[in-house]
Amino acid sequence: MSYPQPLTPEERLADAKKQLSLPRIVVICGSTRFMPEMTEADLRETKAGRIVVKPGCDMKSPHELRPDPAEAEALKVRLDDLHRAKIRLADEVLVVGDYIGDSTRAEIAYARSLDKPVRFTHPEVDPDA
Repeated sequence: MSYPQPLTPEERLADAKKQLSLPRIVVICGSTRFMPEMTEADLRETKAGRIVVKPGCDMKSPHELRPDPAEAEALKVRLDDLHRAKIRLADEVLVVGDYIGDSTRAEIAYARSLDKPVRFTHPEVDPDA
């Protein structure tokens, strides 16, 4: 007699989203130098009926909450981990901007390793194109 295999965490998440009738979840990735473009993409994706998650902090702009460089670097590590969690949660990735840096390249590779569809506002910057 064979028994059904237990669902993976990813399959359980997909099943829960389906049971809740959630719209597609899009995570926005890209250099934080494109924060205005990310806001515009957020508006367009939301208008299209998608749930949007995106970077919540712009580490390139000064802020009183991170005056110490060591604390800022530790925060960046935590934010990178948080953004990878957003990628795991999302159904697809939207890369914003006409430049792909090392962090964004790593996010794209991570998303693709999870078989997440990746779209680009500027398809010519796709590292796999």
